[in-house]
Amino acid sequence: MKYRNLGDTNIEVSYLCFGSLTISPLQANLSLDEGADVILSALDMGVNFIDTAEFYKNYQYINKALKKSKKELIISTKSYAYTYNGMKESVEKARRETGKDIIDIFMLHEQETRLTLKGHRDALEYLLDAKAKGLIRAIGVSTHTIEVVDAATDMDEIEIIHPIINLRGIGIKDGSLHDMEKAIEKAYKKGKGIYAMKSLGGGNLIKNKQEAFSYILSLPYLHSIAVGMKSFDEVLANVSIFEGRTVDSNVEERLKNNKRILLIEDWCEGCGTCVKHCQYNALRLVNGRSVVNPNLCILCGYCAGYCPEFCIKII
Repeated sequence: MKYRNLGDTNIEVSYLCFGSLTISPLQANLSLDEGADVILSALDMGVNFIDTAEFYKNYQYINKALKKSKKELIISTKSYAYTYNGMKESVEKARRETGKDIIDIFMLHEQETRLTLKGHRDALEYLLDAKAKGLIRAIGVSTHTIEVVDAATDMDEIEIIHPIINLRGIGIKDGSLHDMEKAIEKAYKKGKGIYAMKSLGGGNLIKNKQEAFSYILSLPYLHSIAVGMKSFDEVLANVSIFEGRTVDSNVEERLKNNKRILLIEDWCEGCGTCVKHCQYNALRLVNGRSVVNPNLCILCGYCAGYCPEFCIKII
């Protein structure tokens, strides 16, 4: 496994980052023991970096894994809090529920525009104070927009950027894949730590996994890449890919046989865009949100490309 410093920070992380949303109650909803054991399997194979968020409700998995292992685990988490006291509560919750006195990276979650960053200024002020007190090591932002990558690049307070990027540009809200590549390059050269999200497009590029991974691993301006993992086989396969090895054929076969489903997250706003673009009439609006008919859905994933809130995934 390769390890790199996140930009100008002294935080050294594995090239593969464990994306923990998939084990959480929001997606696979693994039991506490199952989720912790999947994290431990990644730790044992050299993955020392995990991405989480207050919203994922999975700190307890990390806590249990840390209690079972003496290995270092770099934690990056995020909060939607926008007030000073709200962010203080988020940081304290992360420290308490993960069992780590010091949180390595704390981020403003899913920033959309320069105005969003401005509206979260009080929360950012708390993160600066928390860093000065030694409660966190570095401050960052996660985003689906090029505008925020550009804005964060020019902010000395922001040390780490967690942007969306993948082969098809799925989920980029305000420009092309090329535009996002250029923004990330600029941030990287400015000394920002960059770790990517959604390299498989929220699961929508699973059928093109080899091509998707070839693309993301070819980008020179990423220090780490977060990949969602919810099973031992997924960990084995992803570690093999990131270490440049061929995935074991038995593991590959088991992963191919995994039943996939279309997941529509609770934050669906019922805009109807996905319904309008589904060629198979598998989606409809019920009580103000989109629902899927699994008997009609062919898991093409095209609907996710039209979702403005990126709340549709194949898992």
